[in-house]
This record gives sequence, C-alpha cells and structure tokens, in this order.
Amino acid sequence: MRARSAPVVAIAAGLAATGLAFFSSAGAEDQPVNEAPKRMASAVFAGGCFWCVESDFDKVDGVIDTISGYTGGHVANPTYKQVSRENTGHYESVKVTYDPDIVSYDYLVSYFLHHVDPTDADGQFCDKGESYRTAIFVASPEERAIAEADIASVEASGVLPDPVVTQVISADTFWPAEDYHQDYYIKNPIKYRYYRASCGRDGRVKELWGDSAAAH
Repeated sequence: MRARSAPVVAIAAGLAATGLAFFSSAGAEDQPVNEAPKRMASAVFAGGCFWCVESDFDKVDGVIDTISGYTGGHVANPTYKQVSRENTGHYESVKVTYDPDIVSYDYLVSYFLHHVDPTDADGQFCDKGESYRTAIFVASPEERAIAEADIASVEASGVLPDPVVTQVISADTFWPAEDYHQDYYIKNPIKYRYYRASCGRDGRVKELWGDSAAAH
C-alpha cells in the first residue's frame, strides 16, 4: 500500500481534532451548571402567636424559610397543648432561615420589633400568658450586641409610650410545632385573617409605631 503524503495526514488529523472538539463542546453544554450554594443563617424570635410572626417574616426579601415552634422551656418535645397550659416555660416562637447576603440580622431584629408590641410584658395583643411574651433568642455575642443595640435605639427614640420589655435570651433548643401550625396563614387563610383582625394585632402595631412599622 502506498503511504499517504504528509499534507493529507495533516488534514485528516485536523478534521478529527475538530470533530472531537465539537462533540466535547456539545457535551459540555448539556451538563448542568453547578451554582454556588446560598449562604444561610437562622434567627429565632418570639412575638406572640407564631402564625402571625411566621406570616410577617415570610414577607421579608432574603428570608428563605420560617418554622413555627417552641423554645426557652424545660420540657423536651413539647406539644401545643402543654405549652398553652403555661407550665413548660416555652415561648411560641419562629425560626427564621435567611440569606445574610440579602438581609442582615440587624434588619431582622428591627423588623421584628416594629411588628410586635415590645412594651407588653403579659403577652401580645389578645393573647396573654408566658408563652405569648416577646423575646429575641441570640446564638452569639454578636447577635446579642445587635439585639441590645436595636432595643436601646428604640428606647432612645422615644417613639413608644412605655419601656421596651422584650427580652434578649441565649438561644435554647428549638422544637418545631405540630404540622397543622406550619404555614397556617396559607392553609387556613379565612380563619387566619379573622383571628388576626379580631386579635387587634395590626391595629395595635400601627398605634404604637405609626408609619415606621411599614418602613421596616
């Protein structure tokens, strides 16, 4: 057999390389792009009825998830029935998972304070008792410093008629509430709206904070 000339061999090799590059490129385009995972952090707030606190935080840009639950007590795996009897030491609370690249912890604390009555030591709105008191549960010295500074700022502003009684408490075990409490405002919109209106939550917040509530 006669040997191929050098130019013919070079052309063939070039075509082969081009073909391989095409298939390689096509395959790469079909591969899913791995996006960098979001940064996530969490914060826990107690602001009376957890249905309402969950609903409020779900409106915040950068909040990824909210879970209603119980924290601050001395009974493991508490039930709503136990907590509502006011003998377990738990607060109705909400665990907020958020993206700190979008929303800061400082903003969440300020938002929380402007959507509750932080002057009520007995509960919130129509709900009275230990489990309905307000509190900010902090997981680090940095979070404590931010929460205490925000409360001090509110006090210094003189906007509220009475002192802030919302406590800043070291984070404890958070126990998720029963499934029927999760996303209650979505699952039962009519009952939720009736409860929120009859409890006077929004009216009292507006009375206390005025237009500043809407700005946070």
